[in-house]
Amino acid sequence: MADNREADFLRELYEDWSSRMAANPAMSIADLRSMFDEWGKPAREPEGVSYKSDEVGGVPGIWAFPQDADSARVILYTHGGGFAVGSADSHRKLAGHLASALGVTAFIPDYRRSPEFPFPAQIEDGIAAYLGLIERGFHPGFITTAGDSAGGNLAIAIAFRLRELGRQLPGSIIAFSPWLDMALRGATLEANAATDALVGRQILEGMISMFLGGTADPLDPLANPLENDFQGFPPLYINAGGAEALLSDAESLSEKARNAGVSVTLSVVPGMQHVFPALAGRAHEADDELLRISAWYRAL
Repeated sequence: MADNREADFLRELYEDWSSRMAANPAMSIADLRSMFDEWGKPAREPEGVSYKSDEVGGVPGIWAFPQDADSARVILYTHGGGFAVGSADSHRKLAGHLASALGVTAFIPDYRRSPEFPFPAQIEDGIAAYLGLIERGFHPGFITTAGDSAGGNLAIAIAFRLRELGRQLPGSIIAFSPWLDMALRGATLEANAATDALVGRQILEGMISMFLGGTADPLDPLANPLENDFQGFPPLYINAGGAEALLSDAESLSEKARNAGVSVTLSVVPGMQHVFPALAGRAHEADDELLRISAWYRAL
């Protein structure tokens, strides 16, 4: 289990959200988005990082500029939130910490969200932002797609869509607690139901309904990256918390990609919650994980 009381901040935040959703099952999407924008609270403000609002490829978002970052390298960071909530603002500090750890810049797009814009709008915006980065002079090999939860799904799906389009793939991919399986087949959905303070089958089913719009196939390879052939995929870093319900998705991703010959690193930290790197700057478990990712990235 986590040995740092600061790590409890995220679990307590999730428990508060879960209680508020249970007390108001008919909570509006606007209120859900307002609540999930509290996702920015766990991370401390990263030192030496400045931000700028911008549009890249026609997609609005926020840049994170760590001091002394390599301006030729960039992270395209897609935020989590079940494709429906979360924002560039709620995740700018997490993306800033990751960019600082890697010594690069980051762009966090405010991609279109469901239910107003169901699948594949989110992937389309990710592709537009990726191609917009190339138009600005970034070499694809120096772009890392990264994201958490649903954003981790997008970081991977963007690469598959680029492959379909015949475009060069990113140089690397980082996925924090990726939510990949829209068919909800993971064993830890039940096995870790008692330890995950936020994610469960009911909330995921609601997000799936909004994301797929009641028409798309939950096994569509662009909505469900586990249904793809990973041969030729870029180096992949996957992380997850040992207490989370979506742990099986991270494990299945690691196994499938590794079996296809991909260079894969899977880091599972015992006792930690969904997207625990959101504790960056507050809890040593998150900071230690960022150091491991930094070492992995610099060795590529």
